[in-house]
Amino acid sequence: MSFRGLSRPNATSGMGVADQSKTTFLELQRKKTHRYVVFKIDESKKQVVVEKTGNPTESYDDFLASLPENDCRYAVYDFDFVTSENCQKSKIFFFAWSPSTSRIRAKVLYSTSKDQFRRELQGIHYEIQATDPTEVDLEVLRERAN
Repeated sequence: MSFRGLSRPNATSGMGVADQSKTTFLELQRKKTHRYVVFKIDESKKQVVVEKTGNPTESYDDFLASLPENDCRYAVYDFDFVTSENCQKSKIFFFAWSPSTSRIRAKVLYSTSKDQFRRELQGIHYEIQATDPTEVDLEVLRERAN
């Protein structure tokens, strides 16, 4: 049996999404009460839950510091920027953070649950899959948003 066959049950069942995760995302999206939200998979509950929120005054560096160095996470970040026409805009980025140093089981679990979780979050503008800090540099967001 191949490794791919072993991960199949997770791919079809995936992880549920805690109501708090959806509510917290809506607070970021509609009320701007959070700058970012970091989500983790709680294997015992078989759900994606909120691990941390950042208040609106927190910086992108604060957000990056909240991503674990050796474990996977999902995150959303509300990116404010000014266009070349000098208009203030905001775009929501979804991050699938999967550092190369994280456990294989975590990578598989986050990978197979991502699409289902992502569908629950309506209003995401861009998605970034990252395995190291260079892939989530602020310049990457600026380039994608403009």
